[in-house]
Amino acid sequence: MKDKNKFFYFHLVDPSPWPVYISLLILSLMISLYNFMQTQYWNMMNLTILLVFLFTFSFWSRDILRESTFQGNHTLKVLNLLKFGLILFIISEIMFFLSFFWTFFHSSFNPNLELGNSWPSWGIQAINPFGIPLLNTLILISSGVSITYSHHMMLNFNFNLSLVWVFITILLGLYFTFLQFLEYKFSSFSIMDSVYGSIFFMSTGFHGLHVIIGTSLILFSLSRMMMNHFSYSHHLMFEFACWYWHFVDLIWLFLFIFIYWWGF
Repeated sequence: MKDKNKFFYFHLVDPSPWPVYISLLILSLMISLYNFMQTQYWNMMNLTILLVFLFTFSFWSRDILRESTFQGNHTLKVLNLLKFGLILFIISEIMFFLSFFWTFFHSSFNPNLELGNSWPSWGIQAINPFGIPLLNTLILISSGVSITYSHHMMLNFNFNLSLVWVFITILLGLYFTFLQFLEYKFSSFSIMDSVYGSIFFMSTGFHGLHVIIGTSLILFSLSRMMMNHFSYSHHLMFEFACWYWHFVDLIWLFLFIFIYWWGF
C-alpha cells in the first residue's frame, strides 16, 4: 500500500471511469460514422453519441486540469515524461504522413497503363499551386510566427500581448480551414478520380483535420490563459499546442512542395 506521507515524483493517477467511457464512445462513433458513409443519413442516435462523447471528454479534461493546475500533481519528472510522450506521438504522425508521400511518389514515378502512363492521371486537371495553396502556405507560416511570438511574450511575463497573438493564430487557422473548404468545393476532381484524386484528398484532408485539431487546442489554451491558469514557468498545455502547430506547419510545407507544386 502506498504511504500517504511519502512524496512521490511520479503522479499515481486516481481510479477514473473516463478512459473506459471514452473508449466505448469512440467505438460507437466509428460505428455511427460507418453507418453514415453507407446510408448518407445522420440520425439522432449519431448526434447523441457525439454529444455524450464531448460531454464525457470535458469531464476527463476537468479532472486533468485539477490534477495539474490546482493539486500540483504534475511534478518536473511528470512534465518531462509528458513531453517525451508528445514527441513520440508527433513521430508517429510523421510516419503516418510519410505513408502518403511514399504512395504519391510510387504512383507518380511509375504510372501504370490504367493511369494512361501520365501523372496526374489522365483527364485530371491539377489545382494551380500558386492560387489558394500558396495563400494557405503564407497563412500557416504567419500563424507559426504568431504563436511563437505569443509563447515568447508569455516567457517574458507579457501575458496580455501573448493573449492577443494567440487570438491572431486562431483566426489564421480558421481562415486556412475556410480556404481549404473552398478549394475542395470548386475542385474539378474528387477523391474517387483515380489514384491521384485519392492521394490528394487523403493527404490534404487529413492535414486539414490536423489543422482543425490544432486550432481547437490553441482555442482551449486561450480559454485557460483568460482564466489565469498559465504562468511563465508552468504552461505545458500551451507549449504542447505550439509544438503540434509547428508540426502542422512543417507537414504543409512538404504537401505544398510535393503534392501541389511538384505534382502540378
